[in-house]
Amino acid sequence: MSAIPKHPELSQRFNADEPRVDWHDATLWWIREKRDKAAHTLSEDWEALRAAASAIKDNVLGNLVDYLTEFERKAIANGAIVHWAADAAEHNRIVLSILQEAGAQRMVKSKSMLTEECHLNEFLGENGIDVVDTDLGERIVQLADEPPSHIVMPCIHWKKEEIGELFHEHLGTPKGNADPQLLTEAARQHLRDKFLTRKVALTGVNFAIAETGEFVVCTNEGNADMGVHLADVHIACMGIEKIVPRREHLGVFLRLLARSATGQPITTYSSHFKSPRAGAQLHIVLVDNGRSQQLGREAFRNSLKCIRCGACMNTCPVYRRSGGHSYHNAVAGPIGAILAPNLDMSKYSDLPFASTLCGSCSNVCPVKINIHEQLYEWRQELTRQGKVDFGKKMALKVMSTVLSNPGVYRSMGKMGRWALRNIPGMVNNSMNPWFKQREMPEAPQESFREWYLKNRKQS
Repeated sequence: MSAIPKHPELSQRFNADEPRVDWHDATLWWIREKRDKAAHTLSEDWEALRAAASAIKDNVLGNLVDYLTEFERKAIANGAIVHWAADAAEHNRIVLSILQEAGAQRMVKSKSMLTEECHLNEFLGENGIDVVDTDLGERIVQLADEPPSHIVMPCIHWKKEEIGELFHEHLGTPKGNADPQLLTEAARQHLRDKFLTRKVALTGVNFAIAETGEFVVCTNEGNADMGVHLADVHIACMGIEKIVPRREHLGVFLRLLARSATGQPITTYSSHFKSPRAGAQLHIVLVDNGRSQQLGREAFRNSLKCIRCGACMNTCPVYRRSGGHSYHNAVAGPIGAILAPNLDMSKYSDLPFASTLCGSCSNVCPVKINIHEQLYEWRQELTRQGKVDFGKKMALKVMSTVLSNPGVYRSMGKMGRWALRNIPGMVNNSMNPWFKQREMPEAPQESFREWYLKNRKQS
């Protein structure tokens, strides 16, 4: 098996700081509560809106080639240059070639989880290109030399006091000052210089419209607009699943996206891009990188409906208490745990098991993805493919034997109760992960079945 640390080990590192875990848990639950309140501020029925979004996405996935072809045709007619990338490597090469053609050694970039997925920053850095992330959260984790931990709030795991120290080191703010207004102003001045001196700007794409060949980028800081409007070249990178058929469908998704993500009625900026301004260039890079393969997996194709709101992360009891970096993937949390194994089953075989299968993720998903059911499907598929470690595989086989044989189940239960009463050290020890955080229960004298049979006979 790979030596790369897996979710349990990475979670233990996060859990070592218990006050941070409690704070992280409470912060994300507060956002989940904001989402619940925001969902009830709509005049129309929230569940009907979710159903409409899911139906639109069903239509998109069933006609993806047609919508992508239509989008490409309209985008070219609008004056954009359209590129197709089969995988992350081709995507990175295309972006580098555009930069080289423009003679640019520096670039500003708004938040784009697709470029995180493709490891674009690292690739461009190795090729001598300086990339500055302009989303404030992204810039904070970039200065800290670490990846985002959340797809909407990349530095949600950082406290303001820690950001104050980081800014003191990199931006020269007064030491010990963690005033949010001062730190934000320092970041604004720092980024303003980057905006004014870069001739290439890269953005992600939240929604692309087949009908018109335009696309929409949602931000709360306006940093995508600043970068694009001051640059000569705009590169927009989008996963091929970002298509919606018509402009009228945007209203459905824009109402769902921000409410599900942060509890806002709408993101502060929903910027539409259609044509390059006179003398400038607009490049659109359409990226597959495993999405066609996921589309072909019937049990998992619904995961392509995701609009990257992060609601499943905010509600997940495992994510809230283990942190985003424990998922060792660009997209963390429950949705990441069903997207990642599609890219590499061996590397991400641990992620579908990082869930209680409580179903809270599915309940809050704005496009009604059956996330917890797909996590369960992945567990079975990974076991069939031999991607789980030997210990887990044997444990599952033993449990299957015990739970499918009533006689063996009753015998094992009797042995367990006897052991707990007479030699508790067999289970009350540090080898038992459950015992590390809890007291073992007192063993009953009889099972429920024995009690039931005895009392039924008496009655």
